[in-house]
Amino acid sequence: MSAPRPHVVSGAQRRPFTAFERVMLVAEILVTYLRVRRVVKRRDLREVVAVLRSGAPEARADSAVVRRVAYRLASAVHRTLGELPIDSRCLMRSLVLSGMLARRGVGATVVVGVRVAPDFGAHAWVEYQGCALLPPLDVDRLVEI
Repeated sequence: MSAPRPHVVSGAQRRPFTAFERVMLVAEILVTYLRVRRVVKRRDLREVVAVLRSGAPEARADSAVVRRVAYRLASAVHRTLGELPIDSRCLMRSLVLSGMLARRGVGATVVVGVRVAPDFGAHAWVEYQGCALLPPLDVDRLVEI
C-alpha cells in the first residue's frame, strides 16, 4: 500500500487547514501508521527508521518554515492517533511522524529514553534541530536514531 502524496503546507501560511487538507493529512497519517505496523513486526527499531526514511528526498535546509510544518504535522499525528482505537503509544506516534517528515525531506531524530527510578518507564519522541516535536518526558536518553 503506498502512502498518499504528502500535502506540503506553504510556510507563509499560518491559516487553519482546509477540510480537504485535513482529510488528506488524516489519510496520510493512517496509511503511514499501517506501513509502520507492517514494518515493526519484522525489524528492529533502527531498521524500521531506515525503512521509513528510504527513498526520501534529501533533507532541506533548516528554516523556520520547515520547523513550523514539522510542528503542525506533529500536532496532527498526536491528535489523530490519539482519537483512534489503535496502538497510539509514543513509539508508534514517533515512527509515524518520522516517516511523514522524511517524505518531506525533513531530517528529524527519533529519541528513546528510559527512567529507572522511582518507577521504571520508557518513552519515545521526535526532535527536529534539538526541539521536541512530540511531548518528551523526564527520562534519560538511551537511543537516538
